[in-house]
Amino acid sequence: MKTILVTCAIIKFDTKILAVQRSETMKLPLKWEFAGGKIEAGESEVDCIKREIFEELNIQIDIKARLTPVTHQYSDFKIKLIPFVSEYLSGELKLREHCDFLLANEEELLNLDWAEADLPILKEYLKA
Repeated sequence: MKTILVTCAIIKFDTKILAVQRSETMKLPLKWEFAGGKIEAGESEVDCIKREIFEELNIQIDIKARLTPVTHQYSDFKIKLIPFVSEYLSGELKLREHCDFLLANEEELLNLDWAEADLPILKEYLKA
């Protein structure tokens, strides 16, 4: 089974972190995740995450750090999730794919029903 390379961003808005909820029509419906998407051919990880965040959320971000990638096997696909810690720069947040979002503190983040691949990333980020 081919591994899908996906970037995601932990986006800081001052003291809060952005989490987005997958819509009912997406794979893993209504699970929470860090926004991001698939790397296109010839695209760098950083170019991908900046493009995906703009496409999905209509905002610009500043990349601060790369965390440990997570490879996760779901029932029908395998993903390598490449996380970046980032800060919100500009733009008006608009959801183009997800059904909901939350600007949450660390305690609130832990209470969400996360997509499995995102959980180790959340845990690594909270330890840092």
